[in-house]
Amino acid sequence: MSTVKLAVVGTGGRGRTYASWALEHPEAAQVVAVAEPREDVRREFAELHGIPESHRFSSWEELFDAGRVADAVLICTQDRLHTEPAIAFAANGWHVLLEKPMAPTPEECEQIVAAAHKGGGVFAVCHVLRYTPYTKALKEILDSGAIGDLVTVQHLEPVGFWHFAHSYVRGPWRNEAESSSMLLAKSCHDLDWLRHVVGQPFTRLSSFGNLRHFRPEGAPEGSTTRCVTCPVEPDCAYSAKRIYTAGLEQKTFTVRHVLDVLDEPHLEKALADGPYGKCVYHTDNDVVDHQVVNMEFAGGVTGTFTVTAFTPFEDRKTRLFGTKGVIEGDGAEIRVFDFNTEKTVVSKVKTTGVGAGNGHGGGDAGLVKAFVHAVAENDQSLVLSGPDESLETHLAVFAAERARLEGTVESLADAPTLSRPALAVLGDGLSTRPRRHDTGR
Repeated sequence: MSTVKLAVVGTGGRGRTYASWALEHPEAAQVVAVAEPREDVRREFAELHGIPESHRFSSWEELFDAGRVADAVLICTQDRLHTEPAIAFAANGWHVLLEKPMAPTPEECEQIVAAAHKGGGVFAVCHVLRYTPYTKALKEILDSGAIGDLVTVQHLEPVGFWHFAHSYVRGPWRNEAESSSMLLAKSCHDLDWLRHVVGQPFTRLSSFGNLRHFRPEGAPEGSTTRCVTCPVEPDCAYSAKRIYTAGLEQKTFTVRHVLDVLDEPHLEKALADGPYGKCVYHTDNDVVDHQVVNMEFAGGVTGTFTVTAFTPFEDRKTRLFGTKGVIEGDGAEIRVFDFNTEKTVVSKVKTTGVGAGNGHGGGDAGLVKAFVHAVAENDQSLVLSGPDESLETHLAVFAAERARLEGTVESLADAPTLSRPALAVLGDGLSTRPRRHDTGR
């Protein structure tokens, strides 16, 4: 297999993580170009990967205009900055690995998928949970018939109290107008994972949830708007001083979102002036802090999904109920109870740990490995979530959010159909791409 050349657009946490796989497997992949607006971050990333000056770009547009400098592009920008580069690169035949969620609206997701079909390259969304050793083991047990026919499933995403505060109260996903709904930003992973495990598309969805706790009326008496000046900070579970001081000592993935330079003076300034030092009860957050989704799959399987801030930071927990037994899993251990014998068989799965900072239990590496292999072989089937199924599961997330807001039960077709604006992408031009890129390259 020849070495696959990669370009990376956006070198935040996700971009750095996916690119690191190439450093560990130089025989399979090499990062040869980068597009990143922050000069210091771009330089550090480029030096780490040995990228020449000629392939260091301050924007995705500059990278695109440079021509086909790589085989594939990894698009790892913030959610609302996915659409234009994804359409431009995909429609022009690049192989594309796109961070989840694809885009903040159904129409943009449809346009991206239409562009992928037009360009014909390998296209994958970073649904890393499909690629973990745990998921593979769980699905093999289910598909073996060990619990008979699947009847219903319960799935929990325990975000973790401090992690939720970091990302969805203080962080870039706190406000829907600036990012997306919490269900899309955090849990499009989970609905996609359930679709993969159950093996059937969604048919109906309902949902309930709201912003219950992280509101001004939830603030402790005597609190101020910043942790560094707050008299009740020492007794607050969401103390930014405690969370990020510990993060600095341990060099966690969360503190890397706060600081470009990891030292105490920069942390003190960030907590005094930046969003991560704000009181969790006094920010501009508006996304829900807990939500449930009720679902029906083709064939009649039912399920419930819960995502909540009010937990320790743990891995997902799932229970699968079948006609002959029950499977319970927590990301590292799988327990199978057999109705006939009334015995439980326990198996452990090797994992790298919980969350993005630990590679999503091996899912990050598994995803990039599959994508690189698919690009090398020019074989879309080698990735587990192609454009059509990724669109299907994203549309299910949008439907669930409509159900929450409107109090409805949303029905979904067995397969998504592209809207008229999306179909326009398959024509002569790209409706949402900058005109200077209509070069057919």
